Amino acid sequence: MVSFSSIGAAVIGTGFIGTVHIQALRRMGVTVCGVLGSSEARGAEAARSLGVPKAYGSLEDLLNDADVKVVHVTSPNQFHFSQVKQILAAGRHVVCEKPLTMTSAEAAELVELANNHSLITAVNYNIRYYPLNQHSRAMVAAGELGDVRLITGHYMQDWLLFDTDWNWRLEADQGGLLRAFGDIGTHWIDLTSFVSGLKITSVMAELSTFVKTRQQPVGPVETFSQDRSGETVPRNITTEDSALLLLRYENGARGSVVVSQVSPGKKNSLCWQIDGSKSSASWDSEKPDHLHIGHRDRPNETLQRDAALMNRAGAAATALPGGHTEGFADSFFGLFREIYAAIDAGLPPENPGYASFADGCYEMYVCDAVLESARLGRWVDVKSAATS
Repeated sequence: MVSFSSIGAAVIGTGFIGTVHIQALRRMGVTVCGVLGSSEARGAEAARSLGVPKAYGSLEDLLNDADVKVVHVTSPNQFHFSQVKQILAAGRHVVCEKPLTMTSAEAAELVELANNHSLITAVNYNIRYYPLNQHSRAMVAAGELGDVRLITGHYMQDWLLFDTDWNWRLEADQGGLLRAFGDIGTHWIDLTSFVSGLKITSVMAELSTFVKTRQQPVGPVETFSQDRSGETVPRNITTEDSALLLLRYENGARGSVVVSQVSPGKKNSLCWQIDGSKSSASWDSEKPDHLHIGHRDRPNETLQRDAALMNRAGAAATALPGGHTEGFADSFFGLFREIYAAIDAGLPPENPGYASFADGCYEMYVCDAVLESARLGRWVDVKSAATS
């Protein structure tokens, strides 16, 4: 594997996902120069606990560090737009967490800015990089499923089930008007578009908030924290716990997806199924090393991730031998490996596998359509870059 030790990176955000970024970067041999926390105290504590050399006092301090060539943005959604603009203006490559921005207008502006800079820019849709998703994309492209007819599935979690569960994503001014769909539904949309090669043209959406009042702790809360002790204050919730969508695709295919953060027992279950005119394929993130392939006139198959049994794309994405499960953290390693190879080469690949800012903007256009459809109670077309 190519050495990336000469490329320095900094990470904005010291919570759950920022830590995952740091661990994946270290696995690749990238030099993690420092972190920027939500406060100097939290940044310093994270730097100490993670063994990172420094905690920056501000984004300006970070961008004044000449050793930093790449910045990973894992801060709350409300900061993505302004931070990415500053980073691009300073001539640094950017890996931004999803969703790219709070609004499609902001996302479109970042796409234009990215096009005006000779920099590598990517959105962290890491689930593309489970090897069997790479394998499946190549299967569809090769016509092994036939004409795609149906794309269905769900993305379900239970970490916000109780009224005592709290996270900044619950607040529209920090996470955006869409919460469950914006946080995890966009992952499903990005992944199924990537695997199928198809974009959504229109949606019919229903949004539901079941837990209308929650107990907000007084003080910071880490994502997925189960600590419900301490003083709380009641807060009214306006963001959705679940989203139900019907979908139409550009080739005439149809689809549906259920998105929920209040489904007991579903810890992190992203499932998709693609039904074609010849065969079907389906995958579940909680069983990431197995792909089900369905047939009408011969026995169904279960493909276990093994480079020796997979197509070229799947094998190239595989880092461990068959039987050694590759999971969530490994998908970041696969994603960052391609991004940093582009940085090392000095230009993006002709057809990057990672999600571009344009892909992140497409997801925001889908979010716009979901909001409008839920408000109007009818089908709404998804705006495209060509009409923006």
